[in-house]
Amino acid sequence: QVQLVESGGGLVQAGGSLRLSCAASGSSFRFSVRTMGWFRQVPGKQRDLVAQITSARSTDYADSVQGRFTISRDNARAMVYLQMNSLKPEDTGVYYCNFVRDPEVWGQGTLVTVSS
Repeated sequence: QVQLVESGGGLVQAGGSLRLSCAASGSSFRFSVRTMGWFRQVPGKQRDLVAQITSARSTDYADSVQGRFTISRDNARAMVYLQMNSLKPEDTGVYYCNFVRDPEVWGQGTLVTVSS
């Protein structure tokens, strides 16, 4: 079974930055060949994909975060990161990492709160 542990969230003022980290562990989950993503969920809404990175490190972003967020990965350490700059109040939510295709069990997520 794969375990995903997110960290790095917190309270930040609008315009500030945060860097989220995600550690994957377990057996036979083939981290390096699978596309990883960061997802955001706010109360009462579905979990949305905001950034993804392929095994070849090709990236894609939701329009709302394009140009402000950067996703990266370290396959040797089975880690994925999300650098979030120029944060806006609408970026507030719980952020999760997971494989984009055939997601594993979701972790606890990390809460990001952006104050205006």
